[in-house]
Amino acid sequence: MANNLRAALTDRKKLLLTATPLQNSLLELYGLSTLIDENLFGDLPSFKTQYTSAQANLTELRERIQPFVKRTLRSQVLEYISYTERKLITKNFTPTDEEHQLYESVSDYLQRPGNYALPKGQKHLIVLLVRKVLASSARAVSGTLVVLRDRLQRMLDGLPAEQDIVHRLINDEELGDELIAELLEDQEDADIEETEEENGNGDEPIDKAKLQAEIEELNRYVLWAQSIGVDTKSRALLQALEVGFERMKEMGARPKAVVFTESRRTQQFLKDFLESNGHAGEVLTFNGTNREPESTVLMERWRETNESASRDVDVRSAILDAFKGDGKIMIATEAAAEGLNLQFCSLVINYDLPWNPQRIEQRIGRCHRYGQEFDVVVINFLNERNEADQRVYELLRHKFNLFEGVFGASDSVLGSIEGAVDFERRVLDIYQTCRNQAEIQKAFAALRKDVEETIANRMARTEELLVEHFDEDVHSRLKLDLQNAQHRLDTISRLFWGVTQHALQQEATFDEEALAFHLLSSPVANVPVGHYQLIRKDQELKRGMRVYRLGHPLGEHVIEQAKRADTPLREVVFDYSNHGTRISLVEQLKGKEGYLLLQRLRVKGIEEEDHLLFTGATSDGKALDSETCTKLFNCAARVEQPVQLSAEQDQHLKADAEQLVRATLDRIMEDNNLHFQEAREQLYKWAHDREQSAGRELDEAKAKIRELERKARQATNMTEQHEVEKEVAAWEKRKRDLRQRIFQVEDEIAEKRDRLINALVQKMQQTSQTETLFAIRWRVI
Repeated sequence: MANNLRAALTDRKKLLLTATPLQNSLLELYGLSTLIDENLFGDLPSFKTQYTSAQANLTELRERIQPFVKRTLRSQVLEYISYTERKLITKNFTPTDEEHQLYESVSDYLQRPGNYALPKGQKHLIVLLVRKVLASSARAVSGTLVVLRDRLQRMLDGLPAEQDIVHRLINDEELGDELIAELLEDQEDADIEETEEENGNGDEPIDKAKLQAEIEELNRYVLWAQSIGVDTKSRALLQALEVGFERMKEMGARPKAVVFTESRRTQQFLKDFLESNGHAGEVLTFNGTNREPESTVLMERWRETNESASRDVDVRSAILDAFKGDGKIMIATEAAAEGLNLQFCSLVINYDLPWNPQRIEQRIGRCHRYGQEFDVVVINFLNERNEADQRVYELLRHKFNLFEGVFGASDSVLGSIEGAVDFERRVLDIYQTCRNQAEIQKAFAALRKDVEETIANRMARTEELLVEHFDEDVHSRLKLDLQNAQHRLDTISRLFWGVTQHALQQEATFDEEALAFHLLSSPVANVPVGHYQLIRKDQELKRGMRVYRLGHPLGEHVIEQAKRADTPLREVVFDYSNHGTRISLVEQLKGKEGYLLLQRLRVKGIEEEDHLLFTGATSDGKALDSETCTKLFNCAARVEQPVQLSAEQDQHLKADAEQLVRATLDRIMEDNNLHFQEAREQLYKWAHDREQSAGRELDEAKAKIRELERKARQATNMTEQHEVEKEVAAWEKRKRDLRQRIFQVEDEIAEKRDRLINALVQKMQQTSQTETLFAIRWRVI
């Protein structure tokens, strides 16, 4: 996929926009860099060695990413973009004795060594999955334990047991895949550790009496969970929705809530429960497959009025449209935590709270994002009878700063921790190993200390050096760019409006104040007659109006007409007296006259560039700069009869224009020379990276040989020494081969570097073309 994308983008200009460029690894930076230019760094091994090891040179990395990485923090754009706040509500609930005892009993079962339902190679994952559903709902834990019980029953009956029980459990629920993927990745290591620690009996005969007892125990828990029915936590959701919707009413926000759960079984149970308790017809579900009958009906209805893509895309769009419309509650699994824009919803309920702070931030970020008009209320459920749950919540709230304030954690803490997955794994270990309140408190105290130190160290070392402050003048530049952008947008809109009035004067009637017009006859096929309005910032489209903009087919027609218009030499009288606002540069020209020429300079070099060059002077020969010429056209004007320039005026005007073109070409050449020097330096660094990478294997081979030679000297007999000597001989041959290969690689690198530099030199061969767009004799009154 990545290679196909790179191939498709070759030799094209690229702009990559992302809200989370580096979640937990600088390797993500390397991956993104290859999409922009494969020659920014060497290869992945050399990048790891230089920038992710203990001896990482982050100062050098900062310098190398300066030209192509621009990071803007939300805190730096507060005065330009309004961000709403997060308001936290903690929804405490107290399980009944029956619910609490079920939790404790299943937890004890998970901590007990030697259970057949927890096979060694998959124990970590199964424990994680069961603990997640155990905290979610009685319905969820019941369904999961049924899967484990039925597998053991097959074993007891002598039938082949389901081997990949983990993927079955994962598919039944939707618990997020980041931690699961990591645990699957090191499953072999976990298996080895468990074998050493527990000295298990993976290959020993099954003790059928023990197996039967375990089946009966699981069946007891299943019946226990099923007998609970509607639990305390579910009833608390009704109260949470009532409180949340009341907050929405106070703010004037729409009564909509997205409820996140880590279990698909819990999701379906909550939908049925809410619809039976005052929310009939208001509840939607969103998960990884969206195969429920209700979702299919929504999709078919959506396809009646929308263009179809694929089932996955269509059903997602249908559910979101329904939620944005009449839906009030969307119960979502982790599938909705990324990629959805829910700015129209201001209430996030974490019915199940993940241990991974990244995932929590992603959830809240679906609603708390640019475009959100109201404060986002975040309601978190907290079990008052679970000491471990309370300690996790304390860490997530106070150390990761997830739930309150303008920004949450994304600008600081999350970018600084070594790995949210590591944090989640440590929490799982605490749940699995601690057996009383004192042990839980002690373990979380240690985790809290580590989290504090990790955040402090990483923020001081990495974020300050590399990410947050590498572009220190971003704030001032943003402010300047904002002012320029607003001015430019206003200028372009006004000029576009003027061109439109001129081009459509025979086909439309205009409302100057509303920037609207009524198109009486259309000069463009498939563009209907009717009312159109030019949309600008902070202006809403009036009822019955069609949007008019530069990219509209009618707008493109207007621009094309203007570009093709004949522009003979005329006198143009600029009316500054009735302009209304002061333009000091034009004010100085009041009562004066002169001439003006506009040229288009097209330059082909490293890049293809177009420049509009004004040349002008007063009738007494005083030159006008480009800004003054441009300002003239801010004033209303009338076109008089054709005129003729004198031979002296014409010669003077052309000479000034040629001088301006030469000066512009010289400046472009200087810019290109600077670009060439930077690009050449980048290629030399790339070549150095690749050469280092090529030599790394040789260094490793030398180290291996030294290790084997030490082993040979320590050999206790001739046989052992002979075996080691054979290994040494094999590695010596490998070392010679590597040396030969390094020479070849260095030649290839040098050849590619020189080829790329020669290509840059060819691009430096600058060509230009000049075209006169118009010349006028001007007068300011």
